[in-house]
Amino acid sequence: MKKIALLGSTGSIGQSTLSICESHPDRFHPIALAAGSNLEVAFAQCQRWRPQVVSIATEALADELSARLKDAGINGIEVVYGTAGTVRVATLPEADFVVSAIVGVAGLEATYAAVLAGKTVGLANKECLVAAGDLILAAAREHSVDLLPIDSEHNAIHQCLRGGAASEVKQIWLTASGGPFRNTPLADFGHITPAQALKHPTWVMGQRITIDSATMLNKGLEIIEACRLFNLPPAQVRVTVHPQSTIHSLVEYVDGSILAQISVTDMRLPILYALAWPERVPSDLTFDMAALSHLDFQQPDFERFPCLRLAYEAAAASQNHCIALNAADEIAVEAFLAGKLPFLGIPRTIEQVLALTTSGSPASIPEVLAADRAARELARELVAR
Repeated sequence: MKKIALLGSTGSIGQSTLSICESHPDRFHPIALAAGSNLEVAFAQCQRWRPQVVSIATEALADELSARLKDAGINGIEVVYGTAGTVRVATLPEADFVVSAIVGVAGLEATYAAVLAGKTVGLANKECLVAAGDLILAAAREHSVDLLPIDSEHNAIHQCLRGGAASEVKQIWLTASGGPFRNTPLADFGHITPAQALKHPTWVMGQRITIDSATMLNKGLEIIEACRLFNLPPAQVRVTVHPQSTIHSLVEYVDGSILAQISVTDMRLPILYALAWPERVPSDLTFDMAALSHLDFQQPDFERFPCLRLAYEAAAASQNHCIALNAADEIAVEAFLAGKLPFLGIPRTIEQVLALTTSGSPASIPEVLAADRAARELARELVAR
């Protein structure tokens, strides 16, 4: 039985993780939840799972959750809040495995704390490695911690890498659906609305990651994450547009062999793989081979998707540039969704922020967060203009 601490329990990855726990009650049990600000779902999860600890966003929400639990006759759950509460969930001594699924840098401190505490970590939060990859990987090496990717693409790479030695890898290929605007004429990009950008052709995700998929910035963040996770330079991390999304990524070896991971487009599978690793356990997540009757692969268009180019540039520049890329994107996406910035303003804002960012690598998590705040403030100033 693996005891799970779940960061981001009310989000899509969190709820899929709990679905896996439901399907495999003899193998996985959630004992600590970090639930953000969704009080209703957090309360329901406490009713169902009776965790030892639950963290919620604010003190006021924690007081309300405590009162509701008491009224329901549910005792013995420690209710905490804020960043300190999330760290408490991530470092609970009884937890064996931490799922890091809080979107953005909000989950960074707790994820880093989990690594320092020696926990095995399933990473569904790519921003942690984008913003603080050097620090997290150094801590993982020092504490002999396994970092297991839950993102479908990196999870696929992890599986394919079991087919050969690291020295035998020529390059890896991250697949991308191409998003909703893969075939949209470039002349129409200036008129793209948030409603159009939120219609992803393959996955159902949160708003920011859906917009990032539309700009392909999400794939750019995955490039940086892959460089960190698999110790590869940007030139060995390639992207291919694969609209069917049935092949989740590929590894090309020096002898010319290419291994691909194929499965249903259901995040429960990479979650199950990470939770069960190094084992594989039976599931009902079967793949219909008829879906392989037609497969397309295309080169990504950097003119259509400049965010992809910007990510490669940031990866080659410095850790500060990776931090700035992510921070500027988050502010620009917020502005686009609020109707304050056009779709093409997203890459324009990111490029301006990167141009004003100096090279460097923060030596601590507080320095990472300071660089993140500075980049966000700069992006807000640029958006306001």
